[in-house]
Amino acid sequence: MSVTDADRQSRVASWWRPLENGKVRCELCPFTCELGEGKTGICRGKKNIGGSLYAVNYARTTSINLDPIEKKPLYHFYPGSSILSIGPNGCNLACNFCQNYHISQKEFPTRYLPPKDAVTLAKAAVSVGIAYTYAEPLIWFEYVLDTSHAVREAGLKNVMVTNGVINQGPLEEILPVIDAMNIDVKSMDPSFYKRTCKGPLEAVLETVKASVKKTHVEITNLVIPGLNDSDEMFEKLTDFIAELNPFIPLHFSRYHPDYKQNAPSTPFPTLLRGIEIASKKLKFVYIGNVPQEKYSQTNCTNCGKVIVTRSGFMTLELHVRHGKCGYCGADAHVISD
Repeated sequence: MSVTDADRQSRVASWWRPLENGKVRCELCPFTCELGEGKTGICRGKKNIGGSLYAVNYARTTSINLDPIEKKPLYHFYPGSSILSIGPNGCNLACNFCQNYHISQKEFPTRYLPPKDAVTLAKAAVSVGIAYTYAEPLIWFEYVLDTSHAVREAGLKNVMVTNGVINQGPLEEILPVIDAMNIDVKSMDPSFYKRTCKGPLEAVLETVKASVKKTHVEITNLVIPGLNDSDEMFEKLTDFIAELNPFIPLHFSRYHPDYKQNAPSTPFPTLLRGIEIASKKLKFVYIGNVPQEKYSQTNCTNCGKVIVTRSGFMTLELHVRHGKCGYCGADAHVISD
């Protein structure tokens, strides 16, 4: 069996069990891949080496960028700040509309970035912390966990942008060191997940339920014409979030054709319909990937004044101090300095 550079720099995975005949079962996510010697899981981040499961994606990042926090998107977590953003090569879903498919679905060059070096970069960039994003950070579990502890020790914040497909045990282990999450809820239809994403909806919903109890959560829904854009889907998503907490921000994001999906770009009226439906029960509903600024501004739920003005991914005005509205002093439901 050939040994790659990634193998040499890998570490034993956290969630797995040995099976008979040298096989192993990964227990990180609901797919529970059973792997023979030399085989790799569907996420491409875990590999059976000598009868043990290794995280061969450990510290291997495809990207290193300093992004606005709003790009994650996180609108209620230190608005106006920048965050060092890194991501793995791989994913445990196979969404046919993936807009980062070149790093999530295909082999892509990576750079070795151990936790200590990641923290050094974040501090040098005057970043609020580190965001684990771009592809699926939960398949990077061991690295995210190690780096998150180092980030916390440095007085910085950890952000995760995730599809939410993980088992509850690993999720409960990592949540205490995650300060904010944006979780993709791609549809409320299990058949959509099975057909279009090759994964389970229920695991995603369980991740949302567990995470909102432990950390700051915002939800993104990429609206795809003819697939997940019905009033019924908007209503089901709204009801699910509202039952957890009506102050959870929801981002409807405009889709454009990419990877294997050729549905037309999301019509603007569809996004407006989503806002109209969701705003009946949710306090903060936004539209992403559109130029109209008013759909990205944040209003105080008490006095109604605009407390955060945004243009694209940039915060232009911020009237929030220590989480309070700068006009009336009410809870702004925004985490800030």
